[in-house]
Amino acid sequence: MTLQDDLEDKVKLTKLTQQELDLILDRHEAFVNSERNGERMQLGMHDLSYMDMAGRDLSRAEMTGAVLSNCNMEGTKLNDAILFATDLRFSKMANAELNRADLRGACLAGADLSGAMMNDVDMRDGVLLRSAAEGGDLTPLVHAEANVGMEKTNLKGADMSRAKVSANLIVQTDMTDCILKNASFKGANLSMSNLTGCDLEGADFTDANLSGAIFHGAVFSATTLDNADLSGADMIGAMFENMDFSKVNLDAAHIAKTLADLDMKIKEIVIKHGEWVKSNGKEGQRADLSKMDLSGESLQSVNLSAADLSFTVLKGANLSKSEFLMTDFSFADLRGAVMARADMRGVKMTRANLTGANMVGVMLSEVSISLRAGASKWRASLENATLRGAMLNGAVMKNMDMEGADFREADLRDADLSGSLLTDADFTDADLRGANFDKTDQRGAKGLPKKFEEDED
Repeated sequence: MTLQDDLEDKVKLTKLTQQELDLILDRHEAFVNSERNGERMQLGMHDLSYMDMAGRDLSRAEMTGAVLSNCNMEGTKLNDAILFATDLRFSKMANAELNRADLRGACLAGADLSGAMMNDVDMRDGVLLRSAAEGGDLTPLVHAEANVGMEKTNLKGADMSRAKVSANLIVQTDMTDCILKNASFKGANLSMSNLTGCDLEGADFTDANLSGAIFHGAVFSATTLDNADLSGADMIGAMFENMDFSKVNLDAAHIAKTLADLDMKIKEIVIKHGEWVKSNGKEGQRADLSKMDLSGESLQSVNLSAADLSFTVLKGANLSKSEFLMTDFSFADLRGAVMARADMRGVKMTRANLTGANMVGVMLSEVSISLRAGASKWRASLENATLRGAMLNGAVMKNMDMEGADFREADLRDADLSGSLLTDADFTDADLRGANFDKTDQRGAKGLPKKFEEDED
């Protein structure tokens, strides 16, 4: 036997049938539940590719060096599991639990971890060593084509609070809406990744490569970026609190412009827009204030209907009693803004951040538009918007799209949400006294009183 044959023999993995695996899973779940005949699952160096373990409880399982590529583990519990140097390429792990799991040296390329709970997970570099021959030197074990990291992994909506991901490869990964509070990405490569809507509070990106990454609507709060490379990153619509950019490479990064960068003063822009609205576009000029920083500005009692305010920073701005019919506020930063009694029918606020905003008595329902073939309705949208702690007392929000909106701790007393789409919206701890939820679609919605949740039944 040649040395090469000897090496190949030593890395040969044990293969199981689905029936054999099911018996092991049953015994492991008995072990987790402290039942008789329970036995901890220890399948290190096993080939479990394409196996079905969906919905099973594999907490504390030991699978060092196993091949789990293309496995179905949707909703599977892997809390405290040892997955050191595993091959998890293209595995289906949506809504799985991986809290405190050991994923050092694992390959997650192409895996689906959307909605996964990954608190305190360890995803740092790690190498599994094996003996090259009897009494020989130790050499790294590498699964074929399985490079360590999360290249093109789907992490949408995953909770990675306090995760350790230092020096990992996360290129072109979808991390939309991830919670990355106090996570460590020191030296990690996240180039070209999508971090739209991420919560980056306390996260550490020291020496990280964030070039070309997208941060639309992401929240930077006490985030460490020392010596990070943000060249070419798209930070339009990102929100910043207690940040220091003195040691950051921002070459060619896209950042919101200030009023000083405007060719016309804002008053002139509003006047010309008013002429544009009254003349149906024949005179004046449509207001384009997108990607501008208008923090604290006053836009009270103005008409900016159908204007473009997407990705605009309007933190603490006064927009009360103004007309914003069919205006685009997508990804806008409206934290603490005042919009009391504003007419915002047909407005588009997809992924806007309205945390703590004053929207008392705001009109947010659909608007009728005239077409040659007859009248039509233009629905207002708060899809995936953040309205945590917002004041919406008496707001009219009829027939709206509010899928995935965050209303936690919001004041919705006497608000009218009838006929609206509320799927996957979160109303946890919101004040809903007197609110109208007639004919609403509440599938997947959280925090609604039982009487609302049982309406469909």
